[in-house]
Amino acid sequence: MLRVREITVRYGRRTVLDRLSFELPPGGVLGLGGPSGCGKSTLARVLAMMLRPAAGSLSVDGVEVRGWRQRAPRGLRTRVALLYQQPRLAVDPKLRLSEIIGEPLAAAGRPDRERVAALAGEVGLTGDLLTRRPHEVSDGQLQRACLARALTLEPGYLICDEMTTMLDASTQAHLVAVVNAYRDSTGAGVLAISHDQVLLDRWADSRAELSGAGSPPGTPSPSPAPRWRS
Repeated sequence: MLRVREITVRYGRRTVLDRLSFELPPGGVLGLGGPSGCGKSTLARVLAMMLRPAAGSLSVDGVEVRGWRQRAPRGLRTRVALLYQQPRLAVDPKLRLSEIIGEPLAAAGRPDRERVAALAGEVGLTGDLLTRRPHEVSDGQLQRACLARALTLEPGYLICDEMTTMLDASTQAHLVAVVNAYRDSTGAGVLAISHDQVLLDRWADSRAELSGAGSPPGTPSPSPAPRWRS
């Protein structure tokens, strides 16, 4: 269980998330909607242990997170994987797609070409694409590589932050199918963040929404923080 309790996040004087609590169980897909600026991506970064909240707690399978970013134990960090909205901002432009997919394995000191090739095939990348760099492939192909990278270490929870934005319908459907197949085979929990209500209706087992969007982070005047609504 991925459990959030009373999480509060602030950017300067603005409270972005205010005492947010919810649970993401293994094996399910929770859809999260809400207007732009309401804190969905901020929440994703907290869940991935990339952003330390001002208050509250996060626990993964009963273990409370006490360190953030590189201070979080590797075993805990790898239990949660984050798939970003903009793949070009999430990769090293100098790496080939095969290297992007294999990054987590290389960081863990156990490179595995066979696993990289298998994952590439699952997400629909052909062998010739694996030798290319990000500027040589489409957004959809790069996002496929990012999904493969997110699944490399078999996380127990997958946070999909607008992963299908600006992708064509066939690529969207394929990525969702890959995530669903992974969930079915491993029992992983999935948080599907999207502004696409039709996608969430079709994909999610249950739905929630962040409401109360305000001005963007860094705006001097405070605005009401979003609340969780089921």
